[in-house]
Amino acid sequence: MKVLLVNTSDVGGAGKACARLHLGLLNMEVDSKLLLAKKMSNFKASYVLHQKTNNSLFFKIENKVLSVLRRIKLLKPSKKTQEELFIKNRIKGLEKFSFPNSNYDITESELYKQADVINLHWVSDFIDYQSFFKKNTKPVVWTLHDMNPFSGGEHYEEKYLGIDKKGFPIKRVFLDEEVSTFKSVLNLKMEALSNVDNLHFVTLCNWMTNQLKQNDFFEKFLIHKIPNGIDSNIFRIRDKSSSRELLNIPQEKKVILFVADLIDANRKGLNFLVRAIERLEQTNIQLFVIGNKNEDLNRFKNIIQYGKVYDEELLSSVYSAADAFVIPSLMDNLPNTVLESLLCGTPVIGFPVGGILEIINHNKNGLLAKEVSVDALVESISDFLKNGVSYSIEDIRKDAVNKYDEKVQAKNYIKLFESLVK
Repeated sequence: MKVLLVNTSDVGGAGKACARLHLGLLNMEVDSKLLLAKKMSNFKASYVLHQKTNNSLFFKIENKVLSVLRRIKLLKPSKKTQEELFIKNRIKGLEKFSFPNSNYDITESELYKQADVINLHWVSDFIDYQSFFKKNTKPVVWTLHDMNPFSGGEHYEEKYLGIDKKGFPIKRVFLDEEVSTFKSVLNLKMEALSNVDNLHFVTLCNWMTNQLKQNDFFEKFLIHKIPNGIDSNIFRIRDKSSSRELLNIPQEKKVILFVADLIDANRKGLNFLVRAIERLEQTNIQLFVIGNKNEDLNRFKNIIQYGKVYDEELLSSVYSAADAFVIPSLMDNLPNTVLESLLCGTPVIGFPVGGILEIINHNKNGLLAKEVSVDALVESISDFLKNGVSYSIEDIRKDAVNKYDEKVQAKNYIKLFESLVK
């Protein structure tokens, strides 16, 4: 059985998750290949598909003429220009928006032609909906790392934007242009999938399954729940004292950890955590932030910005150095960071949203805040600092390994793939 995993890039949360599955399948002796538009790492059996280009003289002349006509306003802006302008004008802090078109054609790849099963992952700007699903002849499994495959372009349909004076999320107001764009994009996607019958969806948690089912159109497709897998040999319990020494973290501090690729993203909720840390009565708290740096955080003496961590062995030490990992996301799927933390034996504190609800066993491996608010987060962190959780770090890890080890994930995917090629 030959399996082709497809992802736009091998970095970011979805990129990591896809690559981990690929490596897990290889370890189970599955003939797996990973096809990417952008390749930053050297994973075994991973390949880049280059974008189609039209270098003909006619095409160049046509483009030049059209460009001149648009510049003097005899023609309206091209569809691509309109899309770029829409994305440029989106409110800062919102998640990425993707249109369902692309100049790539993975069906022309030899890897596609050789594969028995295609496993799509995060494929925005890589898969062109209309052409791919029209040409495709293979069974397809689509792993949903976010909402984009079934949304009107947003990767998360964020309901909130910002935080009010009382510490509650502010309800987002949608512009008319946004609503009309969402509708047209979703209609285009449904049109592309209207005659498709060899497509299966994989969700990482029940929340994503329910989001998908809210649109009756997608009920015709079979849905399978398979959580992400993590390499438990890398993400493991490490000595806290040694980990802190490695990272230059004071031994006597109570360390709260926050990890995100883009810490400024509204959905990640860092502003809720910063406000909570400011209000905590304990004076020996240190907030340790992993991700892109934000100059505004430099004014806080008890916040350390370490920057991005690409080495997973080092990242495992980061989790082990912390007393608790806090994930204040306002909306989330099944975050890799939570799974990584638990595999390292570090308890997790989070808001009761998305897949986080399924991962955190309240008072056992972490704490769930009562609601999405600064007050609730302050209460949960204070409770943890006073009372901790009932699971030992060994029990936290053991429970996580049983559910989220990469072997568990790989076995479930193999079972699904094999059922499609019989």
